[in-house]
Amino acid sequence: MADQIVTSRVEEVNFSDALGERYLAYALSTITSRSLPDVRDGLKPVHRRLLFAMRQLRLEPQSGFKKCARVVGDVIGKYHPHGDVAVYDAMVRLAQDFAVRYPLVEGQGNFGNIDGDNAAAMRYTEARLTDYAIAMLEGIDEDAIDFRENYDGSEEEPVLLPASVPNLLCNGSAGIAVGMATNIPPHNLDEVSAALLHLLKFPNATIAKLVEMVPGPDFPTGGVLVESPDAVAEAYATGRGSFRLRARWEVEKLSHGQYQVVVTEIPYQIQKGRLVEKIADLLNLKKLPLLGDLRDESAEDVRLILEPRNRTIEPEVLMEQLFRATDLETRVGLNMNVLGADMVPRVMNLRDVLRSFLEHREDVLVRRTKHRLAKIEHRLEVLEGYLIAYLNLDEVIRIIREEDEPKPVMIKKWKLTDVQAEAILNMRLRALRRLEEVAIREEHSSLTTEQKGLKALLKDKKKREIVIADQIKDIRKRFGKKTELGARRTEIGDTPSEILVPLDIMIEREPITVVCSQKGWIRAAKGHLTDFSELKYKDGDRGRFVFHAQTTDKILIFATNGRFYTLGGDKLPGGRGHGEPVRLMVDLPNDQDIVALFIHRPGEKVLVASSDGRGFIVPENDVIAQTKNGKQALNVGKGVEAQACAPVIGDTVAVVGENRKIILFPLDELPEMSRGRGVKLQSYKDGGLADVTTFTFEDGLPWKTGAGVRTDTDIKAYVGKRAQAGRVAMRGFPRNSRFGNYE
Repeated sequence: MADQIVTSRVEEVNFSDALGERYLAYALSTITSRSLPDVRDGLKPVHRRLLFAMRQLRLEPQSGFKKCARVVGDVIGKYHPHGDVAVYDAMVRLAQDFAVRYPLVEGQGNFGNIDGDNAAAMRYTEARLTDYAIAMLEGIDEDAIDFRENYDGSEEEPVLLPASVPNLLCNGSAGIAVGMATNIPPHNLDEVSAALLHLLKFPNATIAKLVEMVPGPDFPTGGVLVESPDAVAEAYATGRGSFRLRARWEVEKLSHGQYQVVVTEIPYQIQKGRLVEKIADLLNLKKLPLLGDLRDESAEDVRLILEPRNRTIEPEVLMEQLFRATDLETRVGLNMNVLGADMVPRVMNLRDVLRSFLEHREDVLVRRTKHRLAKIEHRLEVLEGYLIAYLNLDEVIRIIREEDEPKPVMIKKWKLTDVQAEAILNMRLRALRRLEEVAIREEHSSLTTEQKGLKALLKDKKKREIVIADQIKDIRKRFGKKTELGARRTEIGDTPSEILVPLDIMIEREPITVVCSQKGWIRAAKGHLTDFSELKYKDGDRGRFVFHAQTTDKILIFATNGRFYTLGGDKLPGGRGHGEPVRLMVDLPNDQDIVALFIHRPGEKVLVASSDGRGFIVPENDVIAQTKNGKQALNVGKGVEAQACAPVIGDTVAVVGENRKIILFPLDELPEMSRGRGVKLQSYKDGGLADVTTFTFEDGLPWKTGAGVRTDTDIKAYVGKRAQAGRVAMRGFPRNSRFGNYE
């Protein structure tokens, strides 16, 4: 053995350059061979290899199932040298009707569920192709696409699939490459087909027109798309954007005015089990104050029961809170970053994606047509040879019987081609019947006609477009909206209006007893107390305001400076101890005092009056203060202060002065305003106003006494005009000259 001289050469390169080259090669390999789908068939290599391997195993819809382990073994052994777990996971996803809009694999066994449970091991599950997958493979044996060698050169695999269906949009795709990603949600095949047919007819169609036909994604799990039409159009025009998706829900009425919300569809790619766990956790942490209880009654269909904390909560308000806090509302991204026909990744808009598919279908049609033409030409050649044999049957038989090499003799005698001569020699004796000659002539005529049509098809682009349109219509008929599989599942809803969740509705409703002392110390005891005599106060202090309320109530304070202050019932200090000074809770000056303290009644009105006998009516909604500084209502001048406040009830106003004179006049003589000095209620020579009240004249004039409420019906003598002095109060009227409205 001769000595072998081995020479080696060491080349110096910059480390950063070498690293950059290798990283770039890795990045391009990841982009093209793993993460990004092809715009033409909408598949990544692993999915393409799975379908092809299943076809090679003859797993058609009409055939029996085979173990998934067999399929995965073929895929990783012949085409995809990666981990079996990754390949099986990809196969499982293609079979999950809650993950893929149009499943490509029909599974038998446990293939997981929407709760997030994993599929059984591949040795336990079986699979076969679906009709949709067969549509993806139609024409693969007719030279419709290119094949390449597999990783070790022992097999051939398709570069892409013929794809009779626009799979990229119909099933969507998601993937993360090196430096780029893709995220395409699934769409409805019927709508995409309509857009394709329109683009065929009008090649310059605007994206806005196409969006009218493809109004938004169609997710396998349903839900309601609540994204604005403008945002949807913008996303499809740029190839980037997002869609707002909500769960579908309905209200079920129960007895006694109760109700429950039933969620029947959840957003795409949300695991129901984790969703329920998250809602339960938020409920336990009291971050969902409107929700009372949660139950999962799902079987084959989704059925989540949401019970409100109380029946006064509107269902829309409850769901708005859940949409904000949980995955019952999600945003689905759109990033149509795909590999073009030139294998270059780019972000395409809706029209680009549709046009790429149409171009692919035309290329497939041309290649299948040429393949069919080649088959026809070969068959015609054979048939012409058969006809020559029939015309010279006796001579053909003689040559075959007598000649040692009959083939060259026949070629020379009748100018046959090698194919024709071989076909004649291989012809069976039964084919020599007269009827077979007739059949051959008919077949020859039929193929000749077909040949002319196919040649015309190759020359005329308009004819090709008609054929493509017919193919799309056929696919639309097989998988369109009229079929169970093709019916739209995701509702295109209106953009939801902003629902304001009232702050008080977030507060747990509990009974309290509000207690405020003479010196302005306030507290809230739990529950509705019945015996106020047991209430304790600081030394030198005594009770003034005591009433029942709820933690959800707003407490209004009217002060001598004419301002209203607002406190939340849930913000009051607890009933243990003496409470806290009101002045620490609101900005009430030290030289001012509380005139009235009461529960806010939405939509109601109060009468306010100053010490100089002026007053007016003000709506309670207008005096709600959002800050500690309060809200000015009654303007008071120097030496004048706010003196009285009374709820507006009935039809008559009663005013009493410090001189104990009372005047009654109709309520409609008072103006209603949000702020001001008001009008004159009563005239005085000395002193000023003591108190005011409103009442129904027919029922009589009421006032509070130590024993309760006393009502005097003999009051006609006190009726007069507003701003008059009035007359001295009747016998039994309180010595403090107060009606006791809020005391």
